[in-house]
Amino acid sequence: MISTEVVLGILIPFLGTTLGAAMVFFLKKEISSTLHKILTGFAAGVMTAASFWSLLLPAIENSKDMGSLAFVPAAVGFMAGILFLLLLDVVIPHMHLDNQDEGPQNQLRRTTKLILAVTLHNIPEGLAVGVVYAGWLTGNSGITQAGALALALGIAIQNFPEGAIVSMPLRAEGMPKAKTFLYGTLSGIVEPIAAVIAILAAAAVTAILPCFLAFAAGAMIYVVIEELVPEMAAGKHSNASTISFALGFTLMMILDSALG
Repeated sequence: MISTEVVLGILIPFLGTTLGAAMVFFLKKEISSTLHKILTGFAAGVMTAASFWSLLLPAIENSKDMGSLAFVPAAVGFMAGILFLLLLDVVIPHMHLDNQDEGPQNQLRRTTKLILAVTLHNIPEGLAVGVVYAGWLTGNSGITQAGALALALGIAIQNFPEGAIVSMPLRAEGMPKAKTFLYGTLSGIVEPIAAVIAILAAAAVTAILPCFLAFAAGAMIYVVIEELVPEMAAGKHSNASTISFALGFTLMMILDSALG
């Protein structure tokens, strides 16, 4: 049974997305290129650190009874996560966040693909939070409630700029503020759904929990490499995005170490 603590934990990242989407009520219509790269770099840093400290490392530690082959579940799960996101990337029609179709006739298609893009990116984040909470619920000694909360908080922090990144471009296209806020918020609803699915699946097969942890890590790293890094490094202001990447990585590392 999913406890109140778990429900609140898996809703924290969704709250981050919602607060980010609410920025349409306070900011101008467009996010500057510099700010966009800084926010993207920060999100990439948080996701990279979370993939290692909160997912891969526990996956390897929980396979120590395999001796010199302790890396196998983590390696298999990691590659499975990469391939899963690659499959979704091919099957689901979406645009890269820095890609803009030209012409007003493409507005609906661009809007739909932008929402799909961010929704797709939120799936591995929801899986990550869910599988870590599943580890705590099943009594896994390497995962604590505080550690699961640290991951949820880290994902929520990086979801804040993601919520703004999806809602602000829609506002720039002339969409009403309330509607852009709704779309930005709905792009994050997949996270608690994915988290619940991960909890139920991982709890049912606790023996392969390390694979689930690594699977979530692989899915997150795919998003970082495929989408976020190219965005933060393109054109000018790459130094600012690199620094923000380091800050995001450091913050997530601190959260995991302090609360884990």
